[in-house]
Amino acid sequence: MTISKSISRRNFIGKAAMTAGAATLGHETLYGKPNLTLNPSPQEREGQPHGRLPREVCIATVSQQGMSAETPEKMAQMILAIIGKTVPYSPDVICLPEVFLGHNYANIGEIKTLSEQVSIQTELQKQFMAFARTNKCYLIFPMLTSENGKFFNSAVVIDRQGNRVGVYRKIQLPDGELVWGLTPGPVHPPVFKTDFGTIGIQICYDINWNDQWKALRQQGAEIIFWPSAFAAGQTLNGRAWQNKVVVVSSTNKDTSKICDISGEVVAKTGRWDLNLICGTVNLEKAFVHTWPFVQRFDEIRAKYGPKVKITNYHEEEWSIIESRSPEVRVKDVLAEFEIRTYEQLISDSEIKNMKARG
Repeated sequence: MTISKSISRRNFIGKAAMTAGAATLGHETLYGKPNLTLNPSPQEREGQPHGRLPREVCIATVSQQGMSAETPEKMAQMILAIIGKTVPYSPDVICLPEVFLGHNYANIGEIKTLSEQVSIQTELQKQFMAFARTNKCYLIFPMLTSENGKFFNSAVVIDRQGNRVGVYRKIQLPDGELVWGLTPGPVHPPVFKTDFGTIGIQICYDINWNDQWKALRQQGAEIIFWPSAFAAGQTLNGRAWQNKVVVVSSTNKDTSKICDISGEVVAKTGRWDLNLICGTVNLEKAFVHTWPFVQRFDEIRAKYGPKVKITNYHEEEWSIIESRSPEVRVKDVLAEFEIRTYEQLISDSEIKNMKARG
């Protein structure tokens, strides 16, 4: 079934208003509540702690707000104690703050040269690799690295086996870091494959260049981790919805947070959760432009009921289509009801407009 070309957006809205009995109750009343009794089968649940849906990812992140230590070694022990609190929640991945063991970034009294800091942080990294291995989680481990006599502000990806599987080097450096002797990383940011999805990393000052975030998304990144010296506030939420990607910050001060693809906050640190939060995101969802695809939403609801959740953002006119069942894949729903993602729609529109210009 195709979307009828004879139905205008205005006529559709008018007809929808006439059926207020269904429309004004809204999806939140009729369809939006997830079926809390719906759990994966034992086969599907294997490897999914606490009965999570297959593409739900448990994420923990840290803020160093109010923390200080005399040495990097003491700071490492403090951070290990903090992330140790996540063990009962079986996080898939934990993100740590920007160069959290470096005296230029964290509140560490000891002052060392760049070379000495690299050596110390490389040695302390072994303890965090052991933590990842013991607790079967990924770690985003920001640190100073060096290669061929150059020093970089980096973030290392450590896998569930405690192995170092990749590194991102901060692309955009502020004046202070250039003065310290750091070198900007390669201009094309890499993505990293994990067992829960594809991830990317940006660091602190990188937030001011959306092209880098867009490049990560175009390479398939579903989560972008952002270790930083500052919190960025609404800018971080903007990077999430602009790029239709989950964004996770971990900061040296103020708040750290997890933003969903809509830009909404899943969890954040604050007065009562000062240094650690843990939240769950569902990657089995799609960001779509509401019109014209809203014309198929009732059909989706009628067929799938609580297995598919549709959330409409009325003023923005975008919608999130989310699977709440291990039996349903969003890409299949989109194909079945001829719905394009927001990114596909915009790309198609750009091509059509280029052709129309001649």
